[in-house]
Amino acid sequence: MISIRNIFKSLPSIDWFLLGTIVPIVLAGLFTMSSFSDTNFFFNRQLIWITISLIVFFFFSTIDFKFLRKTKIIFGIYVIIVGVLLLLFVLGATVKGAQGWFNFGAFSVQPSEFAKLALILLLAKYFSRRHIEIKNFRHILVSGIYAGILFVLVALQPDFGSAIIIFSIWFGMVLVSGISKKHLLVVFTLATLVVGLLWNFVFYEYQKQRIMTFIHPLQDIRGVGYNAYQSTITVGSGQILGKGLGYGTQSRLKFLPEYQTDFIFAAYAEEWGFIGVVILFGLYMLVLWRILKTAMNGATNFEILFGVGISIMFVAHLLVHIGMNVGIMPVTGITIPFMSYGGSHLLVTFMALGILQSMRRYSSSVHKDSMKNEFLGV
Repeated sequence: MISIRNIFKSLPSIDWFLLGTIVPIVLAGLFTMSSFSDTNFFFNRQLIWITISLIVFFFFSTIDFKFLRKTKIIFGIYVIIVGVLLLLFVLGATVKGAQGWFNFGAFSVQPSEFAKLALILLLAKYFSRRHIEIKNFRHILVSGIYAGILFVLVALQPDFGSAIIIFSIWFGMVLVSGISKKHLLVVFTLATLVVGLLWNFVFYEYQKQRIMTFIHPLQDIRGVGYNAYQSTITVGSGQILGKGLGYGTQSRLKFLPEYQTDFIFAAYAEEWGFIGVVILFGLYMLVLWRILKTAMNGATNFEILFGVGISIMFVAHLLVHIGMNVGIMPVTGITIPFMSYGGSHLLVTFMALGILQSMRRYSSSVHKDSMKNEFLGV
């Protein structure tokens, strides 16, 4: 029975260094949101989501998640997520052209964020069970099918940003799992050949142009590349020391769109400049280091792979978000962890960290039989 008393008992086992490093990142996001709006609408709603996410983080840290090592439970979570993603095509609300949200009036939920966590759990279990025979070629295909189903369902919404993150999670966990790199090279060689054939013999010129504009948005700065172009101007205008909190002209004058979500890094860089960006990167690297440190101390391969999977998701979000803010990657609507406005990603991130903290807390109580079960498929 989980109670307030149990939460207080778990406090000494919390990685307070990790939490303390996240706090200034969260505050940076809140200050950036409040700089360009007189109503503080985004600030107030984000504050509510932060509170809920922290409660979930501490709550999850009290639960012994050893039951997640059971294949039936992990696969059940995956099936539920697939079902929810399918349900989106019937009941989902359309936001910015993507039918990817369930609207509950006062708030909305984006299931693709939960799909990322479900995929990490599934792949962590799958690869930990097959540690000895991991170099078998079929494991690339089977794990690819699991990820591919989620990838397709999310891409069809269409939410290409989340689809990229799902692919990145699969690819990253495949690389660290010990799968034969030769087999992986064969898969990507075949994929490249298929894409080449489609490009040269199937796609029409207008389709090729759409793809190239998506990949290189700055080629069309008056059309689809306008947002990316304004974002690069905003980042550069911050120079070394920034313009100061609340003095970001590109954001305040509405040249920069979606400053609270898709382009919050650009808005932050304009106000805090190069020095502020370096500090922000330093904080993110510390968060990543603490996640990996906890993962490497995991009691079993499942805990280790789960922590590594969180790190991969974390890095993928950072690279894609920052890349599209500086104009070197397509604009896909990907959030930056802990800063961007939005409850679903924030909630899932803290859920994942809460599970990791629980694994850290209960790792010393793992029985040797749990290690054997990884190889027996239990």
